Amino acid sequence: MIAHLRGQLVSSGADHAVIDVNGVGYLFGASAKTLDKLGSAELVTVHTEMLVSEDSIRLMGFATADERDWFRLLTHVQGVGSKVALAILSILVPDELRTAVSRADAATIARANGVGPKLAQRIVNELKDKAGVVLGSAGAAVPAGGAAADAVSALLNLGFKPAEASNAVNAANDELGDGATLDALVRLALRKAAR
Repeated sequence: MIAHLRGQLVSSGADHAVIDVNGVGYLFGASAKTLDKLGSAELVTVHTEMLVSEDSIRLMGFATADERDWFRLLTHVQGVGSKVALAILSILVPDELRTAVSRADAATIARANGVGPKLAQRIVNELKDKAGVVLGSAGAAVPAGGAAADAVSALLNLGFKPAEASNAVNAANDELGDGATLDALVRLALRKAAR
């Protein structure tokens, strides 16, 4: 799996961009917010999500790990595909989306293209318990985009529930300190989750 790309921004369109990484051009879909953040910078880094289906392999790119994590959450909601998830992330940054979900503000989510009131309500209902994916015990935020957020994402990919992953990474982060590497955080978080 490709976790992130760092290279020269070659081109971008309305919903995609191409990054040259050591002579290989990677095309990825992206939200309008991510494309705005990439701007015209020469050297860029994007967090990625690879989507594999029966007939295609597509890469999605995000300016932050937090945005990538919200994409993952959104696409797990019935009726929300990658196109709708990107539409939502094109109008709401992760903090705004987190607030809308926690306040059950379906109207804010329904502003996105392709999201009607019923789908917006389903998103709120299904994600209200998962909105804390990057929140830890006592609501302490795991630094978005840092090693801790990537560690939470790794545990989610291993099948942990959002609260379990977040609590285990927070405990590991408290023990190791803010300068901990992703590898160290994941290893310690797995040990803590196993207890």
